Amino acid sequence: MNCNRRKWICQVFLLAILLLPTTLLGQNQEPIKVLFVGNSYTYFWNLPQQVSAIAESQGIEIIARQSTVGGSNLEEHWNRKRNTTSRDLIENGDWDFVVMNNHSMSTIDTPEDFDKYGKLFADLIKSKGEEPVFYMTWARKWNPLMQETITNGYNNLAKATDSHLVPVGPIWMESISLQPDIDLYFDDGSHPSPEGSYLTALAFFRFFTGKNTASIPNRLETVDKDGEKLYLAIIDPNTADFFQQLVDGFDFKTLKHER
Repeated sequence: MNCNRRKWICQVFLLAILLLPTTLLGQNQEPIKVLFVGNSYTYFWNLPQQVSAIAESQGIEIIARQSTVGGSNLEEHWNRKRNTTSRDLIENGDWDFVVMNNHSMSTIDTPEDFDKYGKLFADLIKSKGEEPVFYMTWARKWNPLMQETITNGYNNLAKATDSHLVPVGPIWMESISLQPDIDLYFDDGSHPSPEGSYLTALAFFRFFTGKNTASIPNRLETVDKDGEKLYLAIIDPNTADFFQQLVDGFDFKTLKHER
């Protein structure tokens, strides 16, 4: 084979690789490994598992694990109180992202501790070569005016620590403004309803992958230890469509602090 023919074959081969569908190329992508650190705002309705199930429905693997205790704050996680192992999981793990969910009232009731332990965790996470992500929560149902303080607290902390930010709270407020009949809250007016957790999971999927959510099913499935089908979420199709349009239309420059 002469040199010109060899060169031509190489050029054709490279062109074929470039023209492969992006879905085919994406099959060999490494899984995204995520640790969620927080409380019941994370484990209600199995948020981490919903994120994994959403990703699986799109041919993407997100390995999501959690270190959560109901009603806990980051000070308790940092000081290993209430049998938390979050610091050990970060120090000994191999995560792409560590998502931190502080207590829902921490920006209002204990702002100094909110900043202190958020910074300690962000520094630890970055020292391990991982990406810190703050999970901005929402106002209580009976007082939406709380959102401004929550938003400012998380925005300032993300900027101060050069961390990522997923402002779930503002997305919730937009949903409530546009479709108040869709109740994102559990009966206590604090925790998420199944719809609230589904909307939150869509936002995290969009953050982790940068992909739109329009083709995500309204029913999210997994399997139990016996291999039997288990539903993580069953959302009205019209509600799911609205949530997907909301998330996909949201300015995602605010979903990731510029690094």
